[in-house]
Amino acid sequence: MNTKVYHGSITPSHFAQRLLSYFNRGNYRVQQIGNQNEVSVQIATAQQQLSGGATAMTISLKAVEDGVSVSLGQQAWYGIAASLGITALSALRNPFSLLGRLDDLAQDIESIQLSDQIWKVLDNTAKNHGATMELSERLRRIVCSYCLAANPVGESNCLACGAPLGDLQPTTCSHCGYVKSPKDKFCPNCGK
Repeated sequence: MNTKVYHGSITPSHFAQRLLSYFNRGNYRVQQIGNQNEVSVQIATAQQQLSGGATAMTISLKAVEDGVSVSLGQQAWYGIAASLGITALSALRNPFSLLGRLDDLAQDIESIQLSDQIWKVLDNTAKNHGATMELSERLRRIVCSYCLAANPVGESNCLACGAPLGDLQPTTCSHCGYVKSPKDKFCPNCGK
């Protein structure tokens, strides 16, 4: 499962509505399940599709302290693989049969790119709502391990007791937005 965290004033409903409006077209059908804080959106090929193989993918949207955590499930590939296999076998028998399968081939290529399309829609939605993968100002506080006072990020010493705060400064992964410790060499979420 691939996960990103968008920080800012955005809700799972913002993402869900945009996914519904973007993908509820052509050979795709979309459904939304859940409440305001936890929403799942499933994108799948229509049951009576005219071309291409069947596929489906689920997007889980969960409200976190200062934004939304987005997880993409594994895409169902069997229908696409079967459709591409039929196209390949037909082309081996008769290369001119590809002309009759161009719609299937185009739909299969679009379905293969489904996760990339979903991330583009999610990134554009976050950008339109001012959300990023960087920590927002509301989360930019460090709790002193000695006196438990809240301090702004970037302070080298605690404002209340003067203890050093350098090893407590939080950061986010530039690839997925996951909040991590500066001691982490690799992101615990995406591994980059």
